[in-house]
Amino acid sequence: MKLDQIDKKLLELLQKDSKQTTKQLSLELGLSVTAVYERIKKLERSEIITQYVALINKNKVGKSFLVFCHIKLEKHAKEYIAAFEREINKLDEVAECFHVSGDYDYILKIYVKDMDEYREFMVNKLTALKHIGSTHSTFTIGEVKSSNIISLL
Repeated sequence: MKLDQIDKKLLELLQKDSKQTTKQLSLELGLSVTAVYERIKKLERSEIITQYVALINKNKVGKSFLVFCHIKLEKHAKEYIAAFEREINKLDEVAECFHVSGDYDYILKIYVKDMDEYREFMVNKLTALKHIGSTHSTFTIGEVKSSNIISLL
């Protein structure tokens, strides 16, 4: 699906606040409420919009300790990769997992309460997975920028 400028602006607005009403969006875009509704439905059907979520304050729910963990597998065999990816998807502490190039094979974004909880996670869950050759953890000191918005304009 080819996006026009109105679609891009609509997506920008929805990324900033997906709870806006079609009336609010129509005023911002200069379109009718029906036209906005139809555009949103078209974006959903074409899977450009895949879901709507609520973002939570990590500090308020006791998950403010953010760790990036680099994983190196023992070897790059197809079955090792498949097994690791299947198992990593079962770990709730892992918010994101990326298969990457470079010195490591994967980067995990992990949210836990504190260093003690991270140690428990490492000892009892992560290192219990088969085929992990090595890990390297980086602990965040502070958040400089955090955005879920993909710029389209």
